[in-house]
Amino acid sequence: MKMVFATGNSGKLREASEILGKGFELVTPAQMGIDEDIPETGTTLKANSQQKADFIWQNCRTDCFADDTGLEVDALGGAPGVHTARYAGDDRDFNKNMDKLLYELERKEMEASLMASAGIAPKKSLRSARFKSVVTLILDGQHYFFQGVLEGRIARRKAGKGGFGYDPVFIADDYPGVTLAEITEEQKNSVSHRGKALRAMAEFLSGTVNPR
Repeated sequence: MKMVFATGNSGKLREASEILGKGFELVTPAQMGIDEDIPETGTTLKANSQQKADFIWQNCRTDCFADDTGLEVDALGGAPGVHTARYAGDDRDFNKNMDKLLYELERKEMEASLMASAGIAPKKSLRSARFKSVVTLILDGQHYFFQGVLEGRIARRKAGKGGFGYDPVFIADDYPGVTLAEITEEQKNSVSHRGKALRAMAEFLSGTVNPR
């Protein structure tokens, strides 16, 4: 069964292909002749995910799916959220994004220290965070949604050379003491937010369609 995955990221494409398994042929928008940027102007992860999937469907009329992922940090009121990729600017520089995130959390900790000296304790962990992924599947023109969450916390400094995005500063509850950039791709995929959403989609597809 041929499906378009709205991504140009080879790592994400490989992960999705492994999860869906034999019988599913995944192609990228570029392979379908779509070279322009896919719009992401929604105010929620679900809205962005659906917008990307709709764009592919409208241009290809082929079964497709898209994901949108956000990092939510409790001390920052859920930021960066839908602005995860552009947290420090439109150039999507994740080193700058991580530097800004670490700086903002240091500021929050300084504020918390001052409040603690006044006898006011913080209501929650300042570094607790989670990744969320929402996958939108369009199958025969119908929309289906799947979500995955990875709980964890933000490290005090970058560590590791693997992964991508915010992996060097995110410590998953499943692997305490190391960042996502310090574990193997197989370990990360087994617990990742995107992997959970994709496995939910794969389970749905296994009971809905016969790969062809």
